[in-house]
Amino acid sequence: MSRIRVMLADDEAEIPRILAKRLTRRGYNCVVASNGLEALEDMETCPCPLVILDVKMPVMDGMEALSHIVERWPETRVIVLSGHADMQLAVRAVSQGAFGYLMKPVDFDELLFKMEDAVADSRLACE
Repeated sequence: MSRIRVMLADDEAEIPRILAKRLTRRGYNCVVASNGLEALEDMETCPCPLVILDVKMPVMDGMEALSHIVERWPETRVIVLSGHADMQLAVRAVSQGAFGYLMKPVDFDELLFKMEDAVADSRLACE
């Protein structure tokens, strides 16, 4: 089985570094971006089937990046992370195409479960 490429976009460098380390041990191939624009630029050269986006980032925030990803790569599943409990934002993210919405600090097992769901959903959509 090939390793699934995952984009981790977050301006707090420590969060994607730790996630990438843990996800790599579980067979994921992680790519890190520090903002939404950087994530989109990387997606242009090598699209990821799964993207994990922080909402608040400089240059381009996660919600704007989400709309570009959904439009340009509809088969990509996006999980949005937020440090603020905001039900309206969660509803907006999902209504704009996010596969899921999780709170930071994210529970790793919960994230992993949501990622596995997203990958399975993506595979089903491609069949």
